[in-house]
Amino acid sequence: MGYKCTRCKQKVEIDYEYTGIRCPYCGHRILVKERPTTIKQIKAE
Repeated sequence: MGYKCTRCKQKVEIDYEYTGIRCPYCGHRILVKERPTTIKQIKAE
């Protein structure tokens, strides 16, 4: 699962057991999940 740091905008991969939830580049603790660029369309019934 990919995350993005809200401070430095770097892409981050999280290893929960080793580093915890923290950006390895700037140390910021607020990360957001990256959204896929494709749009999922579901047919309504």
